[in-house]
Amino acid sequence: MHAHDTQSRHLAIGLAGLAGFTDALGFLSLGGFFVSFMSGNSTRFAVGLSEKISWSFALVPFGIILLFVCGVMLGRFVRSYCTSRPATAILCFMAALLIVAALVSEAGLPIIAAPLMAVAMGAANNVFVRDGEVAVGVTYMTGTLVKFGQRLAGQLMGEPDHDWLPYLLLWVGLAGGAIIGALCYHWWGLHATWIAAVFCGLLAIRAAKSEKA
Repeated sequence: MHAHDTQSRHLAIGLAGLAGFTDALGFLSLGGFFVSFMSGNSTRFAVGLSEKISWSFALVPFGIILLFVCGVMLGRFVRSYCTSRPATAILCFMAALLIVAALVSEAGLPIIAAPLMAVAMGAANNVFVRDGEVAVGVTYMTGTLVKFGQRLAGQLMGEPDHDWLPYLLLWVGLAGGAIIGALCYHWWGLHATWIAAVFCGLLAIRAAKSEKA
């Protein structure tokens, strides 16, 4: 985050908020499984296998993990073929997936909505890429919190490079988005997917302006 300009930081925080919002919708609709936090799904998959609770308990998170990875791959393809404005193209792709998720939910097929959300969240990890690797993780916060802690400790020790605030704001973006997503789900259920789709579209417009400049 510290190597990005202000516009990119704002976009990253907004994207983290979208990830938190969408993950909350998926978590509540799936009864405790995630659509963007794959560490949690990996743990639930492992527990399901080791405890022998039921095959479905293990297969559901495993299936979501596969969909998430497919989303990462699709996002990578989009970025490769849309080299002029890659971030904008990926966000438009994500918005399209979220619109379809909202539509199938309205059609009474919520079981299809969550998988589409997982694909969209996988694609999100291609928005910020440097040298072929993810530069800013927007759907997972472990690395972000590690960097926040390291830089905060550096400031307390008087080290010169201690710009910890961007990492804290990135986490706040995801946590805040998840809180709003949970509230919206309790009010409107998966109809709130429309909010995620619209917000993703707004992020795409923001990215287009940034990449044009």
